[in-house]
Amino acid sequence: MTTNARLPAGLAVEELTQPARMDRFPRPEHAPSGSTRTDGRSQRTMPLMRKVEVACLGSNGNVTDAARLVPAVPVFEDAFSAFARGTLLQTDRGLVAIEDLWPGDQVRSVGNGFQTLLWRGSTMIVPHAQGQDATMGRLTRIAADALGIARPMHDLVLGPRARMAHRAPGIRAMTGKEIALIPARDFIDGNNVIELTPPAAVPVFHLAFAGHECIIANGVEMESYHPGPAHAMGLRHDLLDLFLSCFPHLNSVEDFGLPVLPRLRLTDLDLFNVA
Repeated sequence: MTTNARLPAGLAVEELTQPARMDRFPRPEHAPSGSTRTDGRSQRTMPLMRKVEVACLGSNGNVTDAARLVPAVPVFEDAFSAFARGTLLQTDRGLVAIEDLWPGDQVRSVGNGFQTLLWRGSTMIVPHAQGQDATMGRLTRIAADALGIARPMHDLVLGPRARMAHRAPGIRAMTGKEIALIPARDFIDGNNVIELTPPAAVPVFHLAFAGHECIIANGVEMESYHPGPAHAMGLRHDLLDLFLSCFPHLNSVEDFGLPVLPRLRLTDLDLFNVA
C-alpha cells in the first residue's frame, strides 16, 4: 500500500512499504532517511517529489502536453526552473511572455536566427517547503540596466537553475571560448542582483530547441535547456526512463546534442580577477 503526503503546489513525499524500491532514486540532502511505523517497524521514505508540466512539439506537428511526478533533485529540477513568469522572449511576432510561448513558436537565438521551440517545461517554486533544496524556494532578480544599457531592459526575474552568458577575463584561458554560462545566482550582490523569496508558490519555466541555444530574455543572453554531459547526470534504468519521458520528442540523452558553450561557476574566475 502506498500513501502520499501532499505538500503545496504539487510537491509530495511518497511513503512506501516496499523499501527495496528506494535505491532507484537519489535522495535530496535534507530528505528524511526513514521513519518508524506505529507497529514499531522501520519504514523507508521516498524523496520529495515535484510535479512538472511538459508541452512538446511532435514530428507530426501536433503539440502534446502532460504532467509528471519526478524526484525533487537537481538533474530534474534543472530542466524546469530557469525563467519566472513574465520573462519576455524575442520571437518573430515580437516580445512574448514565456508563459504565452508554445511549442512551434519561433524564438530568436543569438547567432542562429529564429529557432523553433520544441519543448516547454514548467513547475512551481514553493518557498519554505520542507525537504527540498533551499534554493528551489528562491528567485533571482536582476535590476534593469544592471548589466549595461537595456541589459535587462526591464527587471529580469529568474528561477533557481537559470544560467546566463558571461564574458570575463580568464574564460578563454580556461575554456578556449570567449563566453561561458554562469548560474545567475552566482551574481547575487544584494544591490543590482538580489535574491527573492516569493510569498507563495510561483510558476517557473524552461525552453528547449533542436540544439542548445543562447536566447534573449529581457535583453539578456540566457541558455536554453541542456542537461550537460550524459555521464554526469547519474541516471540509470527506471530513473533515466522517467527523465526521457519528460522529453517525448527525444529518444536518448545524446539527442540533446553538444552544449553550445562551456559552463563555469563565477568562483572559477576568481584567480583571474586578482590584481
